[in-house]
Amino acid sequence: MMARKHRQRLPWDAASIRKLRQHLEMTQREFSEELGVRQQTVSEWETGAYEPRGPSVTVLTLVAERAAFAYVAQEGGDARDGG
Repeated sequence: MMARKHRQRLPWDAASIRKLRQHLEMTQREFSEELGVRQQTVSEWETGAYEPRGPSVTVLTLVAERAAFAYVAQEGGDARDGG
């Protein structure tokens, strides 16, 4: 039986989503296509109108890992990438 690797589910807030998208040098439309969501959804996440849930959190984490995005959650909900 093969053990499944458990990924840490990161708390994705508006700032961290925007920073990930900028790190990838993508527009909201390009980013939404990468994630399989509507562009409006990305906009709502980035403005804080809604937070990603369920599978969206997992996909964001996978995209961040693949892009070598250095996610660091700061107190107060701010997130910064390492470079």
